[in-house]
Order: sequence, then structure tokens, then C-alpha cells
Amino acid sequence: MLACTPMNFKSCQSSLLQWYHANRRELPWRANRDPYCIWISETMLQQTTTTAVIPYFERFLSRFPNLKTLAEAPLASVLEAWAGLGYYSRARNLHKAAQALNSAQKFPQSHVQLLEYPGFGPYTARAVASLAFGESVGVVDGNVIRVLSRVEGQDWEWWLSRTRPILQARADAWVSGVPSQDMNQALMELGRTICTPKSPSCLLCPIRTACVSYEQDKVIARPRKKPRPERQLWLWQPQLTIRDGKILLRKNSTVPFLRNQWLLPGPARQVTKKPKDFHYRHSITHHDIFVTVGQPVRKVQSDDQWIPLAEIRRHIPTSLVQKALAHVGYADALERL
Repeated sequence: MLACTPMNFKSCQSSLLQWYHANRRELPWRANRDPYCIWISETMLQQTTTTAVIPYFERFLSRFPNLKTLAEAPLASVLEAWAGLGYYSRARNLHKAAQALNSAQKFPQSHVQLLEYPGFGPYTARAVASLAFGESVGVVDGNVIRVLSRVEGQDWEWWLSRTRPILQARADAWVSGVPSQDMNQALMELGRTICTPKSPSCLLCPIRTACVSYEQDKVIARPRKKPRPERQLWLWQPQLTIRDGKILLRKNSTVPFLRNQWLLPGPARQVTKKPKDFHYRHSITHHDIFVTVGQPVRKVQSDDQWIPLAEIRRHIPTSLVQKALAHVGYADALERL
């Protein structure tokens, strides 16, 4: 066994880069090193698979081909283009950051500068700085965590904040002395195509002989599984209020799912058992929501908004509300969305 020790680390880097250049997938965001395109793709790839992202990415770039067009677009249009990808805070932060970046008139080239903008966390900032501008910083996503945990034979509690500096230091070490944009993508590509979670193709791995977990027969055991948060059961009674072809929306400040987003008004409460009677069920992260569509609101609040039914997806991309419309027979309206 030839582990990736300081003595042969360069050889490990070389083997992985050679494999990447020979086997890399042709993806639309790899066509160039445009920071805008890379930023959009990396934001979309959070919580979403590569296969699912490609058509969204191509449609999004067709609609917003550059930073200026995204910055000047209404938020409703951005949310409409994002519909189906989920985790809509990503789209909102994308729009906010686009406006700020467009005002700056120059895309920052370091991850430290990028961290100052909405939606740029440690991963996204380093990914853009490395892939677009070649900054020598490693990126740490789920694929990289899996590869490093297995190759280096570590049982890191990777979900804890105190472990983040350790993982970041290891990722930084792998890009040291080589083109960071290639090495970061090589590590991620290896995790996505070879060093997969359940059925890794170890015999095809370019650094198999240096993998401690392969030697120990512990590949599947690493990385450690993150403890899952306990699922919460919620009863929600949205008040569907429609007048003159418009639907009433209210900013959600009372329940944990879709917090601070426009939503149908209506009470919600957490329960310990699944209810027997409800109209439909919807899941958001670890929230199981059992929905019973209620009566229209009696008193409209001053900060409520009336939105045309045909534009509902632009304001609330989640299907949670569209299911409520379908339940009460607004199929024709949904066809126009």
C-alpha cells in the first residue's frame, strides 16, 4: 500500500490530475472560466444533482446571460426561472449579490472578497475564486469530504464547525503547487463519478493504491453519517383567498418552513402524530406538512399582497401553494402558470 504521505504526495496529485484530464465530463459551465457562469452553476449545484442542474443552468443563462441582466431583472422573474430547483433562498441571494456585484463593476477575484456578498459561503466563494481566477484555495463540498475521508482514512465529524478548519486545511494541501481549478474539479469529479457514496468503483480509482480506507476495507464506512434532525410534523391551514383573478399572500413570520417568504396566510402548529384527515401532504427539508385548505381570510392586513393567479409561480415557486390551488379546482389557472 502506497498511502499519500508527504514523501509521495506529489505523485498522488499527478495521478489524480492525469485521470481528470482524461476523463472529465463535458459540462456547460466548464466551457470557459467566466466567473458569472461558474457562480450560477455552483449555486445551483448546492443540494441538486449535476444531471438535474444542466437544463436549469442552460435556461437560466439563456434568460440572464450576464451579470447585468440578472442584476436588472425583477426578483419575481429570477424566482420564476429558479422554479423547480428548491431552496429558494439561493435564488434570492443570487439576485441580491448580482445587484451588488454589478454596482461594484468588477467581479472580485479572491474568496475573502467574495464572502462579503449575499449567498457566498465558504464553499461558493472558494469555488468561484479557484475555478474562475485560479486562487490557490481548496473547496470543500460533499464529494471532497467523501474522497478525503476515504483516501486519508479519517472518521471526521465533518458536519461540526470545529472540524471545518481541518477539512479546509486538507483541501488546501491538495491544491498546493498545482492548478487549483483543475485539482478542485478533479476531487469533486472523482467523488461524483468514482468515489460515490454507496457503490464506489474503487478498481477504477486513480489513487486507489494510496487510499487508506481501501486498504482497511472501510470505504463504505466513510465518511461518517451525519445525524439526521428529527422530522417535525406540522398541521397547516392555509386561507386561500381569491378575488378578481388575484390571490392574497402574506409574508411568513410564524412557522419555520419557508420563513420570511411570501405564503398563503393561515395558522400552523406542530404535532406529535400524523393526522388522520388532511387534504394533502408536503415535505420541506425535515418538515412534514399536513395541509387542510381553509376558508378565505376575513380581514386583509396592510402589508398583504394581491398577486395575479397567472403569476403565482413567479412569487412562490414552491408547489406547496400550487397544490392548494389544485385542491380547490383552479386547474385552469395552474395551466397558465
